[in-house]
Amino acid sequence: MDHDRKKMIIQEILYWKENRMLPEQYCDYLLALYTEGNQPTQSSKPKRNHQTAISLLPLVLIPISVFFLYFTELSIDLQIGLSIIFMITGIIFVYYFSKKGMFYQVPLAVTAMILLLSTVELTTAIFPESAGILYAVLVVNCLLWLLAGWRLKLIYFSISGTLGLGLLIISIFI
Repeated sequence: MDHDRKKMIIQEILYWKENRMLPEQYCDYLLALYTEGNQPTQSSKPKRNHQTAISLLPLVLIPISVFFLYFTELSIDLQIGLSIIFMITGIIFVYYFSKKGMFYQVPLAVTAMILLLSTVELTTAIFPESAGILYAVLVVNCLLWLLAGWRLKLIYFSISGTLGLGLLIISIFI
């Protein structure tokens, strides 16, 4: 087998072992097979992917916003202010991650979820007896998701918007 190809296969097996994509015993066996018993040395301390950990940081915004919206007795003005702060923080995360070439879809989905939660809570607080206004707000959220899915070519936003609109239509007419 070609030396470059063998080296590439060994690097791939080491990657699988490091990220636990295969059981360690399988990786050890494959390494022994491809290195002919001379396994390459690797550091005993596993590397951590800091980009992945940082890209999941915006997920903390959802439970915090749910806590402030649903489990506290804050005035509606303070809830609106906090929701705006959380959405701006989410938008900043999206901008920062997209500029750094990181996985920006998580903060984008978090921001969309906070927008949905905030608008529903605001609508039910201001217009508690009006289901029509709540439906209109939900339709606007679903249309925003469809627009984001279309503009950014994100299939999960398109699917969410389509399913949301479908469920709203079903719930309105049934």
